[in-house]
Formats: sequence, structure tokens, C-alpha cells
Amino acid sequence: MPPAIPTITIGSGLGATIIMLNAEKSSRILAVEAFVVLWTLQFTAWGIWYMFIYPFFVSPLRKLPTPGGWHLGTGHAVKAIGKGIGVSAREWISKTANDGFIRIYGPFHREYLIVTSPQALAEILVSKAYDFEKPQFIRDFFGPFLGHGLVLAEGQDHKVQRRNLMPAFAFRHIKDLYPLFWRKACDVVQVMTDECNADGYAELDVDHWAGRVSLDIIGVAGLGRDFDATHNENDEIVKTYMIIATPTMGDRILLTLTDFLTCFLPISVLLKAPLPRAVEAQRAAKKIRNVCKDLIRLKKQKLADSKLEDVDILSIALRSGIFGEEELINHLMTFLGAGHETTASALSFAIYAMCRHPEVQTRLRHEVRANLPSTADAQSITSMDIDRLPYLAAVCSEVLRVYSPVPQTIREAVRDTTVLGQPLPKGTRLLLAAWGTNLDTSLWGPDGGEFKPERWLVRGAEDGLGGTAENVKAASIGGASSNYAFLSFLHGPRSCIGQSFAKAEFACLLAAWVGKFEFELCDKNMMDESNITFEQLITVKAAGGMHVRARVVPGY
Repeated sequence: MPPAIPTITIGSGLGATIIMLNAEKSSRILAVEAFVVLWTLQFTAWGIWYMFIYPFFVSPLRKLPTPGGWHLGTGHAVKAIGKGIGVSAREWISKTANDGFIRIYGPFHREYLIVTSPQALAEILVSKAYDFEKPQFIRDFFGPFLGHGLVLAEGQDHKVQRRNLMPAFAFRHIKDLYPLFWRKACDVVQVMTDECNADGYAELDVDHWAGRVSLDIIGVAGLGRDFDATHNENDEIVKTYMIIATPTMGDRILLTLTDFLTCFLPISVLLKAPLPRAVEAQRAAKKIRNVCKDLIRLKKQKLADSKLEDVDILSIALRSGIFGEEELINHLMTFLGAGHETTASALSFAIYAMCRHPEVQTRLRHEVRANLPSTADAQSITSMDIDRLPYLAAVCSEVLRVYSPVPQTIREAVRDTTVLGQPLPKGTRLLLAAWGTNLDTSLWGPDGGEFKPERWLVRGAEDGLGGTAENVKAASIGGASSNYAFLSFLHGPRSCIGQSFAKAEFACLLAAWVGKFEFELCDKNMMDESNITFEQLITVKAAGGMHVRARVVPGY
């Protein structure tokens, strides 16, 4: 809550009290009238200062470059909500000359800074990482659905949680999950194949199938429970979770309004408002929390009986003896949200990229079929089988660059600080826009806006894949001028703890899908990306789904 609102309220109350004490005839009506008048006058004066004087004449950020096209009162918010901040940031970064920051206006002309330079990103994400936190309204808004786990934790709480969870995400554990990833990938491929007609064709919504298989994987690998969404999309828990996992335009509007309305009402009141979407999401979140609680208690009993031998993340966390039940529930909610939605988004846009670039799809299929067993076989694979495929790794990296599942992240200065010498007062909000920075031609070169897996491969290498990077080091960052040009997993102490898990899962799923099917878009207008409306909240999806025509390619 901005300090001005309680200050105005307290000041108005004191003023009304003074008027009452000095009035010849005091009454409740006089007290109320005095309070309302004083509150209105002060609020109006503060509003004029906040909207028109401070951002344009006083703010230390006022001289930073600001894109045009903003509107009085709403600033750039109409465009950001309509297109999504990530998509809008691509345009602003490409068209606005800057030295590390671009200023945009939110509702009521609140200033936000889009961070663009590697040097500024390094300070915010690494050297001064704990000077910046997610705004409180973000944590309060998403807390009931994501859990107050690692993603939403801040400060010392975040440091402790991350340290305690690191063993569950160690690579020695992740590599043991590759067979599970592959088995689930083959499973969903078989079910999708069964959807095909006699000629081997089917029209599929990629979002739908990606969501089902990624929920199954995070269920088994994270919680030790197979939701079996691949085979049973009508299961109550599956349907319940999909309610939370489907962002809408209304969600973005509600999130924006929440930031403003929390000036006057507690977030708990707003989240319990009798809005159909809010009621539906709250009910769904409560069901999922109960499922998590039941799983924890079941595994606790197995642990007490010395029978807990599972290798899922929950079991590892329980064996550590560090976490209480409520902490574990929050972590499981976070694993479900972060682990399910991000992979589903990445896989959907990977198939979209394959449709737009059929030559990449064909080349990837050849590599997969030459090195991995058929999805129709019962044969398992190891981490080495996947990790030795250079073109698969390059395609996955390029998808994550161009279509980062999390298009933007917001931070707020929790104290007066500076970045690149630029004063940032406490409360300054920063946008780390992966969808903009990941394609910034000043960092990636003239072809930064193009989908080119070759940028992740070494030029002249014996693999003959046509790499464009000068050497192995350059290939590891896609030929960019800095590793901070790639923001899909962030960097520093707030980087994604599940990065290795996500990359391995994504690679197995994409290999299995492209190895079996040839994909093309049902709506050819979507070949032009500008014809797509993106639904963005935490992750990003194509509005209306990603509908493709899949054909079983014989010989595998």
C-alpha cells in the first residue's frame, strides 16, 4: 500500500477531530463531512502530484528514453495488457535507443523501467540481487495458486529455501530422471498416434497435449504421483489443475487492478471477491493443496516405516528432515505451477517453430531417428543418449530463446539504490523482459530476431550441422555478446533452480514428438507470428490454442 493513502487517512481523521473540538455544535454528521472533505482534498492533491508532477518534473527517471504511443491516465498499460508485456517489450527495445533502461508508464503514469543492457542486468540479478524483490501484490496475488515457495520467497527466506532444495535438483539426480521423461514422452506419442485416422493424420491442439504430458511428468518426478492426464483428461484432479493453468485476458486485467485496489483494500478481500474466475480459481487451488497434503502425509508414513525409497523431489525433501508440512505444500504447489506450465509452453512453441521452419523439423527428425530408439519400442534411454544430440540441443536452446516460457519478470527496489550509476528510489519497478532481451539485435547480432538453431553450434565442426558460432564458448551462449542476453532462466541467486530438469524434460518430449510426427499449422495465417494473440500471465500461450495437423511419418 502506498504510504500516501494511510497518511491521508490518518491526517483526515486528525483534521476532522480538530474541527469537531473547535466547533460550537459537534455531531457525527459534521465529523463525517469534515473527514470526507479533508480526505478528498488531500487525495486529489496527492493524485495530481503522483500522476502529473512527479513522473514528468521531479522523478530521477524522467530523462530516460520513453516510447511514444502512451495514453493519458493509462500510460502504456493498454498496449501491454492487450499484447502482453513480453510482445510489447520486443517492439520497445528494438525501436527505442537507450543506454540500459527504457521507461514506460503504467496506469496513473506509474513509472516502470525495462532493463536492456547486460551490465545493468548483471547488477540487478547478481551483485545487487537482494536489493530487488517481486512486488508484494505479485506475491499475494499468486501465492494461493503457486504456493509461497521458492518462486515467490524473498530475502533471507529465499536463501534458506534455495539452499535446502538444491540437493533435489542436483544433476546426479536429474540424470536419473531421463528414463522417466522418455517413457512419458513415448506414452503420450502413442496416445496421440491412436488419435490419427487410417492414413496417419490427426488435428491436434498442441497446448492440450503438452499440458497433459507435462502434468504427468511433474506429478511423478516432483510428487511421486502419476496423474495419468495423458490417458484420462477427465480425471477430477487433472481438470481442476487445468483451471488454474489456463490464463485469460481477464486474469491480466484483474492482476493490474489488484495493484491499484490494494491501496484501499487488503488483498485477501480482493481475492475473495465474488467474481466467477476468482471463485473458480480459489476452489481449484484449495483442491490441489489438499492433494499435496495427502501425498505428504502418505510419504511421511512410508518414511516412518523405513519404506520410502522413491526418488521424486518430494521424497528427497522429506528424507532431508528440513521441511515442515506447510512448507512442503507450498513447494509442491510451486513445483506443479512452475514445472508444468513452463514445459507445456516451451513444447507448444517448439512445435509452432517446427511448423514455421519445416527444414529444421526435418533435420531434427533425421538426427532423432538415427540415434534414439523408436517411441513404439519399450527400450529406455539414458541422459547420454539425449545429451549427445547437438542439433536437438541447439533447437531446444533456440526455442527457449525466441519463445521464453516466462516472457517477463518484475522486480521492485526494496531500498534506495543505483544501477549503472542511475539512482533508483525505493519502490522503483523493473521489468526483465526475456521476450525482448532474448531477441535484441544489439546483443545477438543482425539476425537476432530470426529463429536459427545454428547459432548454438560451432562453425566448421565435424558434425556438419552448419554452425555459426566462432568457438565452443560462443556456441554455449548462442553467439551473443553476453550470457545476460539470454534471460529465459534468469541468472545469479534468483536463477531457475529447475533449469536442468526443465531442459532435460523438454529435450525428451520434443525428440519423441518430432521423431514420430510431421507437424503443420491448421491455420496458415499463423505462419505470420503477428497474426497470433499471446495470452501472458506468468507463462505465455497462443490464444485459442496451437492447432496443428500431425502426420505419422513411417519408418520409426
